[in-house]
Amino acid sequence: MPCLVKPASQTAYLTECVTRAIIETGILPDGALQLVCGSAGDLLDHVTGQDVVTFTGSATTGRKLKTGAAMVENSVRFNMEADSLNAAILGADAGPGTPEFDLFIREVANEMTSKAGQKCTAIRRIIVPRAHEQVVVEAMSARLSKATIGLPDDENVRMGALVSLSDRHGVREKISALCGDGEIVYGDPDNVALVSGDPENGAFMSPVLLRCEKPFEAKSVHDVEAFGPVATVMAYDDGQEAVALAERGKGSLVSSLFTNDGTVAAEIVTGLAAYHGRVMIGNRGSAKTSTGHGSPLAPLIHGGPGRAGGGEEMGGMRGVKHFMQRTAVQGTPDMLTAITGEWVDGADSHRGKHPFRKSLEELKIGDQIVTETRTITREDVEHFAEFTGDTFYAHMDSDAAKANPFFEDRVAHGYLIASFAAGLFVDPDPGPVLANYGVDNLRFLTPVYFGDTLRVQLTCKVINPRENAGHGEVRWDCRVTNQKDEVVAQYDVLTMVAKTWPLAAGELEQMVG
Repeated sequence: MPCLVKPASQTAYLTECVTRAIIETGILPDGALQLVCGSAGDLLDHVTGQDVVTFTGSATTGRKLKTGAAMVENSVRFNMEADSLNAAILGADAGPGTPEFDLFIREVANEMTSKAGQKCTAIRRIIVPRAHEQVVVEAMSARLSKATIGLPDDENVRMGALVSLSDRHGVREKISALCGDGEIVYGDPDNVALVSGDPENGAFMSPVLLRCEKPFEAKSVHDVEAFGPVATVMAYDDGQEAVALAERGKGSLVSSLFTNDGTVAAEIVTGLAAYHGRVMIGNRGSAKTSTGHGSPLAPLIHGGPGRAGGGEEMGGMRGVKHFMQRTAVQGTPDMLTAITGEWVDGADSHRGKHPFRKSLEELKIGDQIVTETRTITREDVEHFAEFTGDTFYAHMDSDAAKANPFFEDRVAHGYLIASFAAGLFVDPDPGPVLANYGVDNLRFLTPVYFGDTLRVQLTCKVINPRENAGHGEVRWDCRVTNQKDEVVAQYDVLTMVAKTWPLAAGELEQMVG
């Protein structure tokens, strides 16, 4: 899917540099990543139902794009991840002197000053127990006072400038609006002390901390986002009030909770969940490994409901699948197998030469073996129990097994069934099957008793050749049945299979290397 990127004009130079570096690596097909700097013109007037538009930025701009004529007329999929009024909550147990209190102060200050507070996950509302409100203000002020501000190439600097002078003007206006519901307790929006740089020509700004005395009566603090190093402290009396204040943001990308009390966490997190794409819990146990409030791990959802846009921005396979068109296809097993390239239960199968004797060049979807049978004996089960140490009562005690509502008598171990199944379908001689590297979706569906006779049906389900390798992955559908043709176990067996066989001299060593 070709991807056309349009960055904000003020930061386009950085995006261009990164995009050029990505393209020069050669890891993407030609045309897969394209860049437009400057005005997009009427680009969004030409989107169709086969396009996907994603947007990261202000909620106001996002809503304007989402309601464009072509977007609405063609029902274009639109994924929006918008700036939001994210919150950080200090748990009632996390008072001064606790590791959680120190982590809270450090994390909030970092989110206010990192990128000068100009990021979508920055903390805008600081929600604290009323008993700790003043000490939080004092601790935050002391921490922010250590934020040296100046040019980014100065090694003494810990906070740089905003993106532009116009951004600084906009942040100052938003602070004025916030002051309608609160007061500034640290910082001066109009003056900044620098260790380097020009305060007039550079968009430098001091961190600004506000306090809102009556947050439940306030409006601007829950509606207005100053997109810079600005946050507001507000107090709560109990967990429900903390949740209610966070929810006043009308949907956020992330909120964080700092607590070491599981009861506090359970109450607040379950309350926050419906209004947030992500909730990060910080405490002493995660302090050394957590990615923090503003940095989600790649597989996690990075989006949120309401003001946050209702979309998702993700890494890993979740992100890839999110942007793929998904279509349901109905048909016979044979038709579905032909379309998908994956064997579906009920489709035609091919028996003959043992499939484990076939290289990837010979192997076909639907190649199958139905094995001979093996009868399970009491001696088998007791030997397995002694050999493995698995002496669970259902395998060893007849009376206890009969008392179990799932069993009629002593039963065979599930892993004994899987082991005997392998013994039935495996071809023992050296051949193109190089390794068994896993079992997926293993389920034991019917109890196996002494005297039951097992048979295995093994079918080639999926073939995935590996590029630039002498082997590929084969997924086999494995079905174990008893003498009544009841399925007792079902799972996928994963093997590595050589592309050709026999291997040339040194080829196996090359694969392993």
